[in-house]
Amino acid sequence: MKRRIGLLLPPGFQVLDLMATTVYELANTLLEESMYEVTMLSEHGGAMTSSSGISVLTEAVTRYDYDTLLVAGQMAPRRPSSPGFVEILRQAGVQSRRVGSICTGAFLLAEAGLLDGKRATTHWSLARDLQRMYPKVRVEEDRIFINEGKVWSSAGMTACVDLCLALVESDHGIELSRNIARKLVVYHRRSGGQSQFSALLELEPKSDRIQQALSYAKRHLRKPLSVDELAEAANLSTRQFSRTFRIETGQSPARAIEVLRVEAARAMIEGSNHSIDVVARETGFSDPERMRRAFLRAFGQPPQAIKRAAREQQTTGLS
Repeated sequence: MKRRIGLLLPPGFQVLDLMATTVYELANTLLEESMYEVTMLSEHGGAMTSSSGISVLTEAVTRYDYDTLLVAGQMAPRRPSSPGFVEILRQAGVQSRRVGSICTGAFLLAEAGLLDGKRATTHWSLARDLQRMYPKVRVEEDRIFINEGKVWSSAGMTACVDLCLALVESDHGIELSRNIARKLVVYHRRSGGQSQFSALLELEPKSDRIQQALSYAKRHLRKPLSVDELAEAANLSTRQFSRTFRIETGQSPARAIEVLRVEAARAMIEGSNHSIDVVARETGFSDPERMRRAFLRAFGQPPQAIKRAAREQQTTGLS
């Protein structure tokens, strides 16, 4: 049975989201049969211009009973959408077997009410905006993709590939999705979530002194790293350091140090054979239990789960 996939493009869509179509192209190639039919859609049809200026020819939506309707994201989510665009999503939410969002397309599903009471994700840099604008949505900002019944959502940009691999796997099994991943030269399943890309980026300070303190902390993660010690590294008083640090990074020094520790610990877990106890000690956690709690806060899963996922990637990832 051929599955009809609709990719709905909003005004100013992000062209990178079109990568999703390659997953279905390779599925057809590997199955040696046209199992997926992908159609570019828009509210009115015709040429749709992306945020980068590239235009794509689309068909107007005249039916809603797709196997899967995916809505692309926008570089800057716009609000409100046209009533007609919102109605397309609402009808698809009823008539299509599955609906899903790519990147900031989650804002569009939320606007249509399709995420009310459901878990969802989006690009890490806009996850808190999604939660603020649509409080009925249970936003999980560290997920690569989320499946809530017939509704799917993916994280930022290239996560559209992860989402479509999971959709194909749901339809045809793990072997096909794994072979598609190999063809694309991507991991079949990424370990961890978006925080691996966002956590350290959020600590970008504006002044050399705060950067100096963070650089000192990265070099001495095994030490306790008190606020007094960090202030001394920055050549500031403790009070002035704490105030300036929060203004520039949006976090307390203690929270920032935990971010540095979990990032370093994760890198050790994924890139070495060290035991959890050794990793905890080398990255400054006083004990493995403290590190476990920090991992749950940062990644939503314990160190042992990340270690297992890393081993799976080494065994079946890009071989």
